[in-house]
Amino acid sequence: MKKINGVIKFNMMKQIKSVFIFLSAVVMCSCQNRSIQFSDVAKKSERIWYEYPAKSWMSEALPIGNGYMGAMFFGGVYEEQIQFNEESLWSGGKGEWDEYNGGNREDAHKYLPKVRQLLKEGRFDEAHVLASKELTGKIKSNKGNSVWEGYGAYQAFGEVFVKTQHSGELENYKRELNISKGIGTISYQLGDINFKREYFASYPKRALVFRFENDAPSGIDYIIRKETVHENVSISFSDNQLILNGKLQNNGMEFESRMLIETDGEVLFTNGKLKVKSAKVVTLYLTAATDYENNYPEYKGRDYKALNHKTIKKVQSTQYKEILAEHKTDFVSLHSRVALELGHTNKDDIPTNERLKTYAEGQSDQSLEALFFQYGRYLIISSSRPRSMPANLQGKWNNVTNPPWAADYHANINIQMIYWPVEVTNLSECHEPLIEYVDNLRAPGSKTAKDFFNTRGWVVNTMNNTFGFTAPGWGFPWGFFPGGAAWYGRHVWEHYEFTQDKNFLKDKGYTIMKEAALFWLDYLTEDEEKWLVSSPSYSPEHGGISTGAYMDIQIAWDIFTNCIKACEVLDADHEFKKELIEAKSNLLPLKIGKWGQLQEWKEDRDDPNNKHRHVSHLFALYPSDQVNLKDTPELSEAAKVSLIARGDEGTGWSIGWKINFWSRLLDGDHAYKLLRRAIKVTEDEGTNMMDGGGIYSNMLSAHPPFQLDGNMGATSGIAEMLIQSHAGEIHVLPALPKAWLEGKITGLKARKGFEIDIEWKDGELTLLKIKSLSGNRINVKYRDKSTVINLKKGEVIRLDRKLKLIE
Repeated sequence: MKKINGVIKFNMMKQIKSVFIFLSAVVMCSCQNRSIQFSDVAKKSERIWYEYPAKSWMSEALPIGNGYMGAMFFGGVYEEQIQFNEESLWSGGKGEWDEYNGGNREDAHKYLPKVRQLLKEGRFDEAHVLASKELTGKIKSNKGNSVWEGYGAYQAFGEVFVKTQHSGELENYKRELNISKGIGTISYQLGDINFKREYFASYPKRALVFRFENDAPSGIDYIIRKETVHENVSISFSDNQLILNGKLQNNGMEFESRMLIETDGEVLFTNGKLKVKSAKVVTLYLTAATDYENNYPEYKGRDYKALNHKTIKKVQSTQYKEILAEHKTDFVSLHSRVALELGHTNKDDIPTNERLKTYAEGQSDQSLEALFFQYGRYLIISSSRPRSMPANLQGKWNNVTNPPWAADYHANINIQMIYWPVEVTNLSECHEPLIEYVDNLRAPGSKTAKDFFNTRGWVVNTMNNTFGFTAPGWGFPWGFFPGGAAWYGRHVWEHYEFTQDKNFLKDKGYTIMKEAALFWLDYLTEDEEKWLVSSPSYSPEHGGISTGAYMDIQIAWDIFTNCIKACEVLDADHEFKKELIEAKSNLLPLKIGKWGQLQEWKEDRDDPNNKHRHVSHLFALYPSDQVNLKDTPELSEAAKVSLIARGDEGTGWSIGWKINFWSRLLDGDHAYKLLRRAIKVTEDEGTNMMDGGGIYSNMLSAHPPFQLDGNMGATSGIAEMLIQSHAGEIHVLPALPKAWLEGKITGLKARKGFEIDIEWKDGELTLLKIKSLSGNRINVKYRDKSTVINLKKGEVIRLDRKLKLIE
């Protein structure tokens, strides 16, 4: 042992004996000037832009959002169209159907023993028929058709149209979204007049802001109107505000939007429209709210008009420049935490639609891949902020009353995927809305657990809405997924793992997890070999009924494992911990099937030719860590066999999941191949769930149609290629593809509370910076090198490719 500049090093022969490094304050200070610098080109390139206005809402319009509201702007020349949403405007609930109760059926569990008996006897078809009849959520017949009463759907709110009263030859048109600042801009010339627009969504002010400017000597005229697809609405003008009030025809939900206008022109209100005469500047501040409140079981009661009034009053007391500066400070404070540069090539001077076309043709464009990564972070910042509702399937953007899959909260993969990258890409605050939503599901979920399964704890199934819907869906197999609550529990644990916030775990997180685990303790039954299995179970949206769909077993393992860890962290609930340890030891072990695959079901019936988009039995590989190359190499190889069999095609989110799988298998080139597939431009706005994935011209992911999960799954996958920390160690550049020979990333987070910066060249690590945010000890690995670091909170270490200290 020797001591060098305050650093104690231990050199051991065996690999499991690592080097312990303790930083001194002297070393910290001597290293402060060694940091990763980004090129001006990389800083400039975080934007998407076009030389034409959008025609399609889904594939061309550009999104802005502040968590509470979202908007899509088209950039029309003579008339601008801005479609906007407010997060809580939903049809359904008790207002639609008095008997709505979250889909629950009292005493449905009485049929559960019969279903299980049929499964034990091998009468699978009969078991499925009975389960489909008696264990589905409550439905109501309407004109002879089975329809779902009360579930509802996320609703479009309205649109703002701004018509320009000027003409001339169009020149120099540009429509842009700067994703590092959260600002959209449009500029062009008509004749000798220059036009500029600036759009952003202010989180601090809870408002959407649209500014129109021109340099005409006497200004020009504008006509402004609001429209909505909903009936029972009124439009008025008072105190320089265009006010829209209404009630949803479906359920009576009350809503209001207020749009404040500030201008140097003269404003007239006639026939529900504003006419602004001789204006050089028009600024619109839009806010909206409903009477929805997340309070089970009524889900209403917010004083939405008072909220809107308060919002507008704050805006009125602040200058535009101050609101813009405040927005930039707020947005950049989150987005700038992580920076990514992949090589030095840049094609930012090429319109985004053209870049996407050449990329799809096979050309390299690493800066486009970095942009796609950051776009995912932009979208979650824009749709999920503290005190807002969580992002739904389409974030906070929707232009219809009957969106695909209700634009709801699908708990069998989709909503979880949307939140996969938030912790690792340093956006922990954006995780809070999901956790709050999950916490509020416990009350309705406990009723579902009791009614359908006669268990303790709480449960959710495939589809969740804003009105406490936690029952199974109205059709099997897709509607039956009691694993949703425990999967949500993983997000609770991940939030603790990355933040190391024990108060959060003690005050809120552990209760959510424990109650989800209680359900599985009661629901699992013994099979003929005394293993605990899930009966009945369906592998999500795939295959028939089973006595052991392995995703259920893996999720039970996951929630038991994380609850055990939580008990240890909190030094509490010791008897419950013992119960979990025993149950976990009796779970049906994972099996390798007859063609070397990781089995999807207890029964060895996987089809090697099946290309289904769901690969649910690999949950253990990602996002869980039950299967990993370090501890379970044989199971990891079996997961690889399954993954190869499923193929590389799929919907947008399915491809995103596969990027993460291949990253966990440390095959960066295969992960990169799928990343390129994920970024393949498409014009398909229909429903192609086999091979329709990709992105639209506006870089929103195509399920198709648009779903946010594909963007977020890919962002998570890129992070997994660069840093992993699930196996009790920080693994640096674990799945770096050959295509990324050089690059740098700053601000990624690792479990146990570390912040990571990485730089590499010629495929080799050149600089690794680790900052401890909590004060913890962890192993660090790069290729065949490893070292153990033990840092105090706030300490920083810099290592080279051999994981040696850089002084």
